[in-house]
Amino acid sequence: MNVTQRRYTNLLAVAVIATYVLIIVGATVSVRDLGACGTWPTCDGAFVVMPGEEAFVAWAHRLAALVAGILILGTAAVSFAVEVPRRVRLAVAGALLLYPAQVAIGGLVAVFGEAVPAGVHLGVAMVIFTFLLVALTWTLEDGAPDEAVTDSESEETAGAETVEDATDAPTSTFRAYLDMTKPRLMWLLCLVAVAGMALAVAAGGRITLGTATATLAGGCLAIGASGTFNHVIERDRDRKMARTSDRPMANQLVPVRNAVAFGVVLTVASAVVMVALVNVLAAALTMLAIVFYTLVYTVILKPHTDQNVVIGGAVGALPALIGWSAVTGGVGVPALVLGGVIFLWTPAHFYNLALVYKDDYARADIPMLPVVRGDRTTLRHINMYLGATLLSVSLLAYVASVGWLFAATTVAAAAVFLYFVVSLHRQRTRGAAMRAFHSSNLFLGALMIVLAVETFVF
Repeated sequence: MNVTQRRYTNLLAVAVIATYVLIIVGATVSVRDLGACGTWPTCDGAFVVMPGEEAFVAWAHRLAALVAGILILGTAAVSFAVEVPRRVRLAVAGALLLYPAQVAIGGLVAVFGEAVPAGVHLGVAMVIFTFLLVALTWTLEDGAPDEAVTDSESEETAGAETVEDATDAPTSTFRAYLDMTKPRLMWLLCLVAVAGMALAVAAGGRITLGTATATLAGGCLAIGASGTFNHVIERDRDRKMARTSDRPMANQLVPVRNAVAFGVVLTVASAVVMVALVNVLAAALTMLAIVFYTLVYTVILKPHTDQNVVIGGAVGALPALIGWSAVTGGVGVPALVLGGVIFLWTPAHFYNLALVYKDDYARADIPMLPVVRGDRTTLRHINMYLGATLLSVSLLAYVASVGWLFAATTVAAAAVFLYFVVSLHRQRTRGAAMRAFHSSNLFLGALMIVLAVETFVF
């Protein structure tokens, strides 16, 4: 990729983020604030609205639309001035042609209010975003060398041992049993459950500290049970992989019978806690998570299909439903959308790690996407699932009661995530893949934390 193409790619990435800013701002606040500005393009006759005024939010949305429009127009113009593939020009042109329609629909929403479905406005914006993201993906593919992700220097894999499944060889029986529960997975899944509870509270539900604590305790016990069963089932495959060869079951530090019994005890304890201290639906969803991870993902999906991570992402979505059901005793639309965010985020997150350890997966005969379809396809899927994740987050902002803090955090975290994914396309190193992996953790962790903060602090 020459300097001109690199600069064009940077411009396209900025246009993607600007369009995402527009979507998040509209979905979070302006779409609901239909009466703040009753005219268009001015705001009740004013071209400038100061902060603090009721109509400032709607005016800020229009300014975001102006900036995004200028960037899209500039990107389209530059695409004809530099050497880019025809399909990239067509994708950017599609975004540019749709943009006036998007602006017109926004004007109709402002003037006629609820008579014009606001969802149409959001939907067209999502299509424009998709066009731009596809153009960015194609530009990165055509501008990057067609080579595998490899080490470029000794420190490229530094930090790879810090991911959730990697552990040092256990030095005691207690440590061996603890490692089987995969404690490093617990923090992120607990954050998802907390976010589910926060959304339910924001929607009018009520929860006590005792119930919230019991939900997290039952969830941690379930994660421990799932991890233990996973260690037992995968012990032979783990021995073939450098990343997992030091796991307790791979080293026969714990007898299989004892490990199975330990997993059963954790499962029963989780069920008792959830039924006795939370509710039956939350307990049922928790047991479903154990069964799904143990049987559906570990036994059926992981060793047999390169879509294992995609379908397996459903188990990561369940804590969102568990958190919501702990508050309401049911399942609501915001919880389902939050679950969708986790489901779509999982491939964008885990495929980075799969690139780092693809040789390990090949030795263990596990058909991860980089092993079966190659690095180029995997990178494309990371981009597409990243885009789908961002759109699902904007849908969450549309259906749930979230505020400016969520919008700002989402945009900042998305920009960081996209930056490291673009860097991965360009560098094609394991170190870059690990940085993209960690940025995906940062993205989801930040979103879950801000949902909790907005509800329980503000």
